[in-house]
Amino acid sequence: MLSEIQHSHPLVYKHFSNIEHGEFWLKRIMELDRYWSQVGSRPAPEVIFDGAKLPKDIEISGEFDAIYAGATLGLLHAAALTDLFGKSVLVIDKYTPAKTHRDWNISLRELQRLDAMGFLKQSETEKAITKTYKTGFVEFAARKNRKRLFINHVLDCAIESDVILQLALHKVLARTENAVLAQTAFQRCWKVDGGVVVEVRREGSPQFFKAKVLVDTMGIMSPIAMQLNSENGVVRPQTHICPTVGTLASGLEEIDYDIGEILVSTEPADTSHGSGRQLIWEGFPASDTLFTSYLFFYDRIDSDNDKSLLNLFETYFEKLPTYKKPSAKFHIEKPVFGIIPAYHHDGFGKTRVTADDGIVLFGDAASLSSPLTFCGFGSMVRNLERTASKLADALSQNATTKTDLDAISAYEPNVAIMSNLMKFMCYDARTDEPNFVNELMNEIMKVLDELPPRFRETLFRDEMSLADFTTLILTVGAKFPKIFPITYQKLGVSGSISWLQNWAGWVARSLSTTQ
Repeated sequence: MLSEIQHSHPLVYKHFSNIEHGEFWLKRIMELDRYWSQVGSRPAPEVIFDGAKLPKDIEISGEFDAIYAGATLGLLHAAALTDLFGKSVLVIDKYTPAKTHRDWNISLRELQRLDAMGFLKQSETEKAITKTYKTGFVEFAARKNRKRLFINHVLDCAIESDVILQLALHKVLARTENAVLAQTAFQRCWKVDGGVVVEVRREGSPQFFKAKVLVDTMGIMSPIAMQLNSENGVVRPQTHICPTVGTLASGLEEIDYDIGEILVSTEPADTSHGSGRQLIWEGFPASDTLFTSYLFFYDRIDSDNDKSLLNLFETYFEKLPTYKKPSAKFHIEKPVFGIIPAYHHDGFGKTRVTADDGIVLFGDAASLSSPLTFCGFGSMVRNLERTASKLADALSQNATTKTDLDAISAYEPNVAIMSNLMKFMCYDARTDEPNFVNELMNEIMKVLDELPPRFRETLFRDEMSLADFTTLILTVGAKFPKIFPITYQKLGVSGSISWLQNWAGWVARSLSTTQ
């Protein structure tokens, strides 16, 4: 497979040829890139059926309270459901459970939530921490008066994701009524009395299992999410997207291993691949010698930009020396990559479909994590206790209709409203000058620098309060009046109304929780 890209992607070919399991990683990247051919104006996959269409001669291989399709973040949720609430679970994964192609960063205070909820002890999660940082910063390539904004207590520790997932795996397997199946792919399901029948393919043969609830944690490629979020022949399970590629590597120069680089741009927008994209770097020390660097951009799902991960990897290797120069000892431990989803809720609350009768979506399949910070792991940790306990209650009460399960989600109005800010990060050459994103973000960093530290910290931890968000927006308007015509340009009338609806929905929810 590598030989097929030797001429079209020479830098990817060169580096992946020297990576352990390079062929495997290339295959995974190309599989993810098939996402782009599955969204837009094309028939939605049909994988959810009425029970009347269930084949008559099938044999049920096992029954569980919940079946989890997807064993990365889904495994974490399944472990909480069985360990804390005693529910039986089956976890399946197309590949190897408790393995992921993305590394995680999180703040120490967020990670401690797992201990506070009685799930994973701090002494256990500390084993997964490979590096902690003194501080982090955000910096955009403004032409003058560039502001480097330092932020404490945000994404300040690197996590070896597979260690956390192994802890979750042990929790699941500690109960004899549970099961975890590798190399097992979801095929389709039927909504029947008392739950859902799920067909999987394992070792080339179909198997059938039954559960009260099917939990979809299959990520951005979820056919369930695509079917539930399609209308009039258009498959649009997300509204915005963040293609992301990078490496875990040693031998990069000018690294301060005590500082995380949360968002960094080095140049104006790239207009060579469509209507334009502002490329942004992110870098975190993974140990005292290893550094994880990412290259990504924010974009609309329906833009004409090239969003291919394979092509973005070629750009990553081409531009890496402008961010961190590889030395003669540069060595890649593994590639990291993903298509990170976002969704703009056009209304007062959650508008994305994340449930059906007997089916509920979590993680990237649900696409409810922050559209600004894209911290899927942080979203799962933040909402784990609430969603797991509510799902356990629903299972105990047999309350598994679409309405029941739709109320169990990671939706947070303070996070959802950030999709409006994310739109300012989506560069468009038809309306924006080349350094538009950099100059605008630099002005916002200046405002944050003048406000108390909690504003920047809670913004980048997805924990900002309604009062602080309102103060931030009003302060930006007062300090940088150009934001008003820019807002109209980026959002238009309908987009501005939608932002106000998001805001009003947040106000209403805040009032309801204080009563």
